[in-house]
Amino acid sequence: MKKRTRFMYMVTLILLPCSLLGQMRQTIELANLYKRAKLKAVNRYIEIVSSGTGAYLKVSESKKEGLAWLPFKDFKNGTIEIQMRGKDVFQRSFIGIAFHGANDTTYDAVYCRPFNFLSSDPIRRIHAVQYISQPNFTWEKLRKEKNAVFEKEIIDPPNPNDWFTMKLVVDNRTVKVYINNAIQASLIVEKLNDRTSGKIGLFTADSSGGDFKTIKINHRNLPKKIFPVYKKAIKSRVEVLN
Repeated sequence: MKKRTRFMYMVTLILLPCSLLGQMRQTIELANLYKRAKLKAVNRYIEIVSSGTGAYLKVSESKKEGLAWLPFKDFKNGTIEIQMRGKDVFQRSFIGIAFHGANDTTYDAVYCRPFNFLSSDPIRRIHAVQYISQPNFTWEKLRKEKNAVFEKEIIDPPNPNDWFTMKLVVDNRTVKVYINNAIQASLIVEKLNDRTSGKIGLFTADSSGGDFKTIKINHRNLPKKIFPVYKKAIKSRVEVLN
């Protein structure tokens, strides 16, 4: 009986971090978040639109970049998956996710250009999904200095006027981008700054609005306060068993 108790105790300690990580996965209906006044819009207006498949957010068009910060300020590593919709109108649809945000002008972002998804021009197609690091590495600078490195063609692109999902997998400095649950990433880049955590937000670029329905966030980083407690528990238990 004593051996079984020891075994169950150790199993609990080993599985504790996994359990905590599972609790940090969140699926969010963005319309509900907006109703609760939990979104901070920057340079954009937001309204809720009802539809047969559920309510969603419509972000207005405007000059320069637009953001809608979510109430999550310490995202480090993990996945962010957004359900969004743009339109097949040239230079009028730039929609995506901002992450590792420090403020309204300093953040990373990955966004899509739906009007390039199915273009007959191969040059435009390689401009379908883009990584930027504001304010130092804009899309103009990256295209001029490292063309086709931080923007790529989408593998099996969706209809540019339909809803689709974009998932970011952030692992320290590496960012991978998957469209519509594809097995293969459409874009893989190394971050162009030293920020390791920050805010998450909806992103629209110059002259663009967009529609956003849900976002799923899966943190892979445990809260810092967990580790001292966990280590102390392991150490004390090992001493007892010895």
